[in-house]
Amino acid sequence: MRVNITLEHKESGERLYLTSKNKRNTPDRLQLKKYSPKLRKHVV
Repeated sequence: MRVNITLEHKESGERLYLTSKNKRNTPDRLQLKKYSPKLRKHVV
């Protein structure tokens, strides 16, 4: 069962990226490092 999720930056609180995950394989939260144009750096 795949679910669409939005990735939110911890520092700025903005939501820029969309992705999907399989709830059966990864039941916990995802932590992906993505680029934030607002902060001009990669954040979790």
